[in-house]
Formats: sequence, C-alpha cells, structure tokens
Amino acid sequence: MPVQQIILTDSDSDKVPDANKVDASSGMNLAGSKGWSVTKRTLRGGPSDGVDVVDLNNGELSVSILPTRGMGLWRGEYHGIPIGWNSPVARPVHPALVNLEARGGLGWLAGFNELMCRCGLSFNGPPGVDRVVDESGNVTETDLTLHGKIANIPAHHVSLKIDDEGAGTLSVTGIVEETMLFAPALRLTSTVSTEAGSNGITVNDVVTNVGGQPAELQMLYHTNIGRPFLGEGSTFVAPIAEVAPRDAHSAKGIDSFDKYGGPVAGLPEEAFFFELISDGNEQAQVLLRNAEGDRGLSMRFSTRQLPCFTLWKNTQAEADGYVTGLEPGTNLPNLKTFEREQGRVILLAPGESYATSFELRVHDTPEEIAQAESQIRALQILPPNRHEAPIERFSPR
Repeated sequence: MPVQQIILTDSDSDKVPDANKVDASSGMNLAGSKGWSVTKRTLRGGPSDGVDVVDLNNGELSVSILPTRGMGLWRGEYHGIPIGWNSPVARPVHPALVNLEARGGLGWLAGFNELMCRCGLSFNGPPGVDRVVDESGNVTETDLTLHGKIANIPAHHVSLKIDDEGAGTLSVTGIVEETMLFAPALRLTSTVSTEAGSNGITVNDVVTNVGGQPAELQMLYHTNIGRPFLGEGSTFVAPIAEVAPRDAHSAKGIDSFDKYGGPVAGLPEEAFFFELISDGNEQAQVLLRNAEGDRGLSMRFSTRQLPCFTLWKNTQAEADGYVTGLEPGTNLPNLKTFEREQGRVILLAPGESYATSFELRVHDTPEEIAQAESQIRALQILPPNRHEAPIERFSPR
C-alpha cells in the first residue's frame, strides 16, 4: 500500500476534526506491529483546556506529542515502564496561561512538565539582559526570559505519515513559527518518528530563517527523566572529553557528577557542562541507568549539529520534581550575550536552515543496558579532563 498522509491540524482549514484515530483497522498493515495506533485528541478543563495531544504508539512504545506546546514530548511508556517525570505542574498547560515574564523572567517554569521540551529558538538560558554592540558602537539591550519562547507556541500545521516499508514507520510532523514584526522570523519543522515495534523514537528538526534579515538561533533539548530510570544509585554514562561544573555550588558535586542520590527536600540543583567524544560518524551516545541495571534510557545525537551537552541534576523531594536532564544543544544554557562571545550562537542568513536530530531508546533488560554502556565506554580511550571549578570557556565569571 502507498504511503499515507493524514492532516491532523491545519489552522488555515476548518475541515480538520478535533479528534482522529488511525490504527491497523484503518487498512494499513505494518510488519513490525499489529498494535500500532496514532490518536489526536484535545484536552478539556483546567489549565490544559484546548491543548492538543497526539499519542504516537508503535505497538511497544508510545509517546504523547504536544503540538500546542511547540511539538514537545509530554510523556511516554514502554512495556508498562513510564518515561518522563513527575513535575509539580501535573498536566500540560496551555501557552495562553504561561506568562514568560513572571517571577523575573522565570514564568516558563509554570508550564514545565515535559519529557522533552525545546529551549529556543532565538535564545535560551537564564533570564537577563542581552547586550549587542553593532559595528558603529551602538548598544541594543533586550530583556530575555528563561529558555525562550518555542515551548509555548502552538503548531499551526500537524500531519501524520504512515510508511509500510520494512517494519513500518509512523511520523508526526508539526510546523511552529516564532515570528513577530521587526524581530527575527524562525520556523521550526519538527518530525517525531518511530519504527513499528521498536524501543525508540527519533526527533528530526529543521529551523529556517523565513525573514529577510539574518537571524540568530539557539536550540537546547531539555530532556527530563525521573523514575524508574532515576533513583539512588543511578549512573550517568557518557564518553567525556571535558567536564566542568556550571557554578560554585555545582563544583561541590564534581566528584560524583555521574552518580545520583535519592530525593532530598530543598536540595539545590546542580548542572555540569560537557564536551563529549563522538564516534567515526560524529555521533555521541549517553545513558542513564538505574542502580539495578535493568532500566535504562539512552540518547544519541550528532556532535556536529549539537556540539554542547548539559547534565542537569535536580534531586530535590519527589513532590517538588525529582528529575535529571540530558540536554544536548547548539550552545550551553548561559545568558545569550556570553554564548555569543564564545561563538556558540548560530547566525542564519535569510532562507537558510539548520537541521538537528536525536534518538531516544528505552532499555528494559540488563543485556541491552550492558551493550549500550559498552559502546559508550569503548570511546573513552583517555580519562576525561575534569575541572574542579567552573571554567571561563564554559561559564561566565
């Protein structure tokens, strides 16, 4: 049967239904699974009212995509194992209810509960004032809020592609535009795909400057993992060339940056910045595994596309959000002014695009986890260059 294309959302048309479900009974057979399905629904009530969800289920692994929240990934499940974390923000929040400027620019946190949310597109990192000096010495100052806007902009077009070649592939593509008059105009085209019956998903993004002037781009994938992958004795495994703490507090934990304790009420967050080692195909892989070695989640991405990596450790009380973040990015999550000075802000010419891709895989056997860990450790020929304190190249003084 030929590839099927189904429109799930189109803001330029009034003919797209609010709910839609496609599965094997629709006439498309996928060799990898008979239990696959794709369901589009709209949440009702409370702060989630009006939030669209696309549940992408390959028969073994499922993930819920949030087109209303910039094509973020809300949560997932594999063989009954939950994928994601328990945020104090229990449900998806409609962007109309998120004031990014609240709490001194920290309002982004009022909607933060996803397995994966993007930070960008024009900027990410902490709130603050970005200063740009032009060739004539004129200074422009812009107030920036935490982690940018893209996670709180709805997609205006969402489609489903079903391809029965091989095991079969399900792909959901959304288009999100971060634009305004007299400002950068960036378009995100994101495709979340999964092979039927597999243990993984792939996210392919293309950001295009649709404006007539050069535009800056920053992108960081805030990928957030809680139990059962995270717990006392869990380990972060990565091929590390260099690692440094983000700040003085994080420096206190540098000796155990790759180990996790249980939840502790009021414990401040830590963050560590990395330069990773890639294989011959410019791919890096990282792994979070539990203490028992029977639950693990790996992430693979291109170090050419995403050269920076941040490990966020937020092991406070369960009720306050016990979670760790695996965060590849085009830059480190510092104030944009500093990242520009370090040459880590991408400049797109009019019409130019920048592509990124990463893969998430869930492992639920000791054998799978041992294999992933072995692949990673094989790249660690030399000990990592570990800094006891923040370094100037990674963190502002």
